[in-house]
Amino acid sequence: MTPQRVDEAAQPIPGQSRPPVDTLGGATVTTAAGPAAPGPEAELLRAASVLLADAALTAKRAGGELTGALSSWRFGLAALRSPGWALGTAVSCAKALTNPSGLGFGPNGGLVGELARMAGSMTYRRPAAVTMAVDAFALRIEAAAVEHPNLDSPLARRLTDAMVEGNRWEALKALHALVERLGVTRALTTVSPVIMELLALLGLLDENPVNDSFSWVTLGGGVPDTDPFFGLPSSVLRYLNPGPGRAERVEPDAILAKVLGTSRNDIVSYINDIGALGNHGLALLRRVECADGQVRYVLLLPGTSFVLPSNSTPQDLIGAFDGCLRSDTTYTRAARKLLRRAGLPAGSELMLVGHSLGGLTAMNLAMDVELASTYRITHVVTLGSPIDNKRPADHTTQVISLVNKHDVIPMLDGRGPASPNDIPAHWVELTWLDESYDYPLSHAPQAYSDTLRGDMAHHRDRVNELIKIYDGDVVENQPYMLRDK
Repeated sequence: MTPQRVDEAAQPIPGQSRPPVDTLGGATVTTAAGPAAPGPEAELLRAASVLLADAALTAKRAGGELTGALSSWRFGLAALRSPGWALGTAVSCAKALTNPSGLGFGPNGGLVGELARMAGSMTYRRPAAVTMAVDAFALRIEAAAVEHPNLDSPLARRLTDAMVEGNRWEALKALHALVERLGVTRALTTVSPVIMELLALLGLLDENPVNDSFSWVTLGGGVPDTDPFFGLPSSVLRYLNPGPGRAERVEPDAILAKVLGTSRNDIVSYINDIGALGNHGLALLRRVECADGQVRYVLLLPGTSFVLPSNSTPQDLIGAFDGCLRSDTTYTRAARKLLRRAGLPAGSELMLVGHSLGGLTAMNLAMDVELASTYRITHVVTLGSPIDNKRPADHTTQVISLVNKHDVIPMLDGRGPASPNDIPAHWVELTWLDESYDYPLSHAPQAYSDTLRGDMAHHRDRVNELIKIYDGDVVENQPYMLRDK
């Protein structure tokens, strides 16, 4: 069984027709419109990158094991008993760890290994593992360029080539030229499919030995727990985002009340409701008397405010980074208090719908074992959210992820268009490439709403069919103001 992933372009590439869409076994797939379809070539490049990544990680692990063996107390004890054997072994291991035809300069792990690795990084001694990792990232970038022609333009190619070569000065000049030609937003949109790969290359090929963890985790398909520039750990965010969370009932203003007055069980309607809530702390709990006679609830969670890194609400940039790396955040704590304050009966069926940080928070809530055992979380619907590394506590929860590939934010989980990693088979991921908006406009709820009302209307129908049990009469819309404390 393969993941129910739909991958389409909202606007065809010039000179090509849109591929026809077939339906197989309930999952929508795209078929090639001719022999020039880029899919197989990109898949081969990604497959090759996986093999190189595995080799790089194996070489790194071998270097760590050799280093650990040489620096262990057991080897020291054996050296006292058999000095000649120990000397020969140490020389052989040192050659393997430092020979360019072996592991390059491969010591790592433990105090001794990390000190040696840092010294090698600062003196430009490149391990074989790093060389293979760079080649793996280069193949991923090449795969993305096949499916994203803007990445294959001379200016974009100049930037990616410079990053692969580790030439930061040339990369800065290439980035300046790209921004000068396209502007900041279009330049960011152009490189967005490979933003994680470029950051990982930066971490591997700079002389900063403390930020390499970001690159290796990205190579292995995980979610980095450090930043790519300084190597600061995620635990720092715990101290920057410590609020216990608070939820207070509020009355909607005239504009919000007007929007909510037309709301119904429709993904576009939910997106418009989230847009009307704004990103200054509001969330919404909806009670629905469904067509089958059951009473169900929908929690709408907006995304991040980009005005300040931190504010008095959970919807800030610090909260966004915290939500990527941890599941227990100020936003989730405030949302749990919202549900308790609303008096939601135990066992109630609940659908969580969120945009950006709101979708991330929806998934973090679904990961909460206590919450998932108190309520029946039937659906998590996310828009432009980096959720691919997270899994709900209840395996029956239906996860629906909608992603515009021109939106940078969903790639912060480490799985961008160039990544070979995939999602669980039972998830439904609907993706498209809509060039109508550059980032950050491509991330706005309105951009998702416009696309789902236009070229991607069949995705709207698909989602609405999946959430059909929530069809019915909206009997209550209660906004809540969420605060850090």
